[in-house]
Amino acid sequence: MAPQIEKPWARASDRTSWRFCGFVTLVNRSSTPDRLIAASSPIARAVAVCGIKVVGSDIAMRALKGGLGVPADTTITLKPRGYHLYFLGAKPRPKPGDKVPVTLTFEKAGEQKIMLDVHAPGPVGKETLHEGVES
Repeated sequence: MAPQIEKPWARASDRTSWRFCGFVTLVNRSSTPDRLIAASSPIARAVAVCGIKVVGSDIAMRALKGGLGVPADTTITLKPRGYHLYFLGAKPRPKPGDKVPVTLTFEKAGEQKIMLDVHAPGPVGKETLHEGVES
């Protein structure tokens, strides 16, 4: 059984026209673990599955080379300052209100096509994480 994809959204960039980040909640109700191994979008040169690591006052973003594990009976939320989809070379620049097609590829479940709802740029915080992203 494929992980369910809930609350797919992205935040438009207010800094550049070539990148932005996407977020989803992955719900694996199966007794079998899976792994998100790739993502792609026709609007981007590449989409990386990334994580943020905080070390002291520094923050480092890194692509997850082996993908993102989705253990059995687990929910994982991709969100700002955590795991996320990092779009490189996105053209045209997504604007608030747009819908962005994305294909997520899982090791066992295969491909799942989703649409990210693009929200306005804004501060990262509790209000941003929950505002306007109901399923």
